Amino acid sequence: MNRVKGKTCIVTGAALGIGRACAQRLAEEGANLALFDVIDDEGRGLADALQDQGMPARYWHVDVASERSVQAAIDGVANHYGSINVLVNNAGIAGVDKPTHEVTEDEWDRVQAVNVKGVFFCTKHAIAHLRRAGGGSIVNLSSIYGLVGAPDVPPYHASKGAVSLMTRTDAMFYAPDRIRVNSVHPGYIWTPMVIGHVSSGGATDLAAAREELGQLHPLGHVGEPDDIAWGVVYLASDESKFMTGAALVIDGGYTAR
Repeated sequence: MNRVKGKTCIVTGAALGIGRACAQRLAEEGANLALFDVIDDEGRGLADALQDQGMPARYWHVDVASERSVQAAIDGVANHYGSINVLVNNAGIAGVDKPTHEVTEDEWDRVQAVNVKGVFFCTKHAIAHLRRAGGGSIVNLSSIYGLVGAPDVPPYHASKGAVSLMTRTDAMFYAPDRIRVNSVHPGYIWTPMVIGHVSSGGATDLAAAREELGQLHPLGHVGEPDDIAWGVVYLASDESKFMTGAALVIDGGYTAR
């Protein structure tokens, strides 16, 4: 119950899906939670629910694609809690599912703005606070598609590949500051993003679509948000103090082929 006790943890994209699960599990393990999202009702509702359980949590409306928004919020977290120890870069969007030659510049840029620039901005403005705290942990949510390819959503795959290499680069830069940087690579996790993806592909029977997706994984099923959240708790905690620049793959065996 105390794996991250007293650590101030920022979770981006915290209102739904994997981000919400990460926030809940980190809070249960003793963190001071800073929840970033643009989905205000759900984000504030989660903060209120955690506070009602006696867990320190506060919501900030943050567009991770805006450096000004990110900087103001991160400085606000440091002022509110007194320090920052963990950054979970989870916010992301899937973008359009078209062949590369049909993707417009605006469609491409929107995905990179959230999935890549968002990680860049949050990391950039967290570093000074992590240094001031004597070190910390940055956890970047990549994907199986930051490791392998597939014939769909090209902007998304490109963005997650970028996150994978950004993780290794920053791990090398900030190791002398005792700031660890690792990435997490989920397989298909049953979240609003994945549900939206299969629905946009024409699926009307979600139970059947879930079963079909599950068969892509050797374990035979899709994952749950908590499957990823517990990995994030591990990387946020001192249990992983000798890990940096690593890719934690939680994918039901998808990339073991």
